[in-house]
Amino acid sequence: MELFLQTALSFPTAIYSFLLCVAVIYWLVVAAGLLDIDLLDIEADSVMEGGAQTEGLAGLLYKLKLDGVPATLVLTLLFFFAWFACYFIELWLLRHLPLGILRYPLGLVVIVASFLLAAPLCAAICRPLRPLFQKVEAISSKSVLGQVAVVRSGKVTERHGEAVLEDGGAGLILRVRADEALGFKRGDRVVLLEYLAAEHAYRVITEEEFRGV
Repeated sequence: MELFLQTALSFPTAIYSFLLCVAVIYWLVVAAGLLDIDLLDIEADSVMEGGAQTEGLAGLLYKLKLDGVPATLVLTLLFFFAWFACYFIELWLLRHLPLGILRYPLGLVVIVASFLLAAPLCAAICRPLRPLFQKVEAISSKSVLGQVAVVRSGKVTERHGEAVLEDGGAGLILRVRADEALGFKRGDRVVLLEYLAAEHAYRVITEEEFRGV
């Protein structure tokens, strides 16, 4: 255990250890319903419109063939595989070399190399997942308007919110938007009124308002 912690917390592995911890904390927050699962996908969605010319995170995912899957999932997988590669490079090689101050420039090279090694592994996992996310998007955007969903996030605002729509299976987790003044909270029932294509989300209202009560 001591060797594991020493390796995981030494440079360069510590960089990916930190990023992996951030990813784990993020998924715990998502599980609690406080953040959207695809928090970064507003930028990543532009890949579909901008193609190879897209810049930033979206452009990087496109070039690495990692588009079509929630960016948060992609980054988590990248951090994990890069951490794995970096950890064993440190364990089997770097810690046995008298590097001195050279550890830092060489460590930067290892960080980049680990990322490049992680990218194809991540792409291999994400590739079969693309149709699943495309299918969910197609189903949700065309056939659920007017149906009742249950809020799963802590609140619903104009920028954040999630709700679960029962579909006879595990249920669909959808992004929802509403005026924060309406005070939607976890467990509230809402009606999907309008599909917001630019955000891949739904405008929601109360059941009473939908029925004109």
